[in-house]
Amino acid sequence: MLPISIQLKHLGKKKVRTVDYALPPVRNLDELLTAVVHQEVARFNLKREEVLLMPFLTPGDIQEQSQAGKVGLGDIANRKLATVEDSIEVARQAFKDGLFIVFHNDEELRDLAAPITLTETSVLAFLRMMFLTGTYW
Repeated sequence: MLPISIQLKHLGKKKVRTVDYALPPVRNLDELLTAVVHQEVARFNLKREEVLLMPFLTPGDIQEQSQAGKVGLGDIANRKLATVEDSIEVARQAFKDGLFIVFHNDEELRDLAAPITLTETSVLAFLRMMFLTGTYW
């Protein structure tokens, strides 16, 4: 397993979130997306399976959450678990539709079959695109 950090960016926003992963060896972008989705589905499902018997917030929690703009107990209404297979297909389709783009060492990866060689010093960035809409009929 290769420890690697992925930068998550939203177009038009300054904030960059970095997420650490331990990835198996991957040969192309499709395998990279599959490995990332596996870990994200596990993280997502774990949150849905947690049971909070008596949720409460400390003053520190309130201060930290207020900085982000939303204060809540963290209760999740939708307890439905995600499936890995469906999530991988959604990620592939989102990439093909241009909803996000992937950069490896400042080079855009445009094809799921694009070869990729990851090292511990690799810089990966996922950039979520934001589309402008209009009502020109």
